[in-house]
Amino acid sequence: MRIQKIVSLTLLAVMSSQVGCLSLSNMGLGPFGVPVPVSPYFQDNEEMQFHVHERYARVPIMGPLTQGGPVAAIDPPSDDEVIHALERARPIRGGVPFLYEKQRNRVRIVKEKIADYIDDPRFVPLIGFAQLHHAHYKCTVYFEERTINGWPVPYTLEDKESVEVVYIDHNHFHMCGDPDTGASSPY
Repeated sequence: MRIQKIVSLTLLAVMSSQVGCLSLSNMGLGPFGVPVPVSPYFQDNEEMQFHVHERYARVPIMGPLTQGGPVAAIDPPSDDEVIHALERARPIRGGVPFLYEKQRNRVRIVKEKIADYIDDPRFVPLIGFAQLHHAHYKCTVYFEERTINGWPVPYTLEDKESVEVVYIDHNHFHMCGDPDTGASSPY
C-alpha cells in the first residue's frame, strides 16, 4: 500500500510539472525558465522613453534652402511634446491610488515662437556641409491641479489657476549645395 502511495504521488508530481509555465522543458534554463512578473509601471516607462526618443530626440535633415524661398522653421511643438517636456520638468506620475495622487485637468497650451535663425554653413560629420536651423518656442501651459491625499487624513487640494512655462528648441539641418544622398546611385 505504501509503495502505491509513493508511485501515485510521484506520477502526480510529474504530471503537474508538465502543465502551464513550469514544465520540465523549461527547467533546462535554470532560474531563467521561471516567468517573473513585471510591474506595468516599468513597461510603460520603457515605452514612453522609446516614444520620446523616436519622435523628439532626433535632429531631422532637410533639403537645401532655395534662393528667395521661405526660411520659416518646421512645425511648432505638438501638444504631446509640450506635455512630455512638462512631465520631465515637473512630473506627477507614479502616485499611489487612494493614498496619494496628482492630476492635471482642463489643460490649455499657448505656444509662441521667440526665435528663428539659421547658422552659417559648416561641415558636419556624417552629413556634409549643412546649416543648422534654430527655432525656440515658449509654451505656456494653463491647467487645474488636483492633489488627492488619502492617508492618514483624507483631503483634496485644488489649484484652479496653475501655470507652467516650458521652453522647447526645435533644431534641424538644411543641407547645402547639391547634396548627393546616394539614393540614385546605380551601385
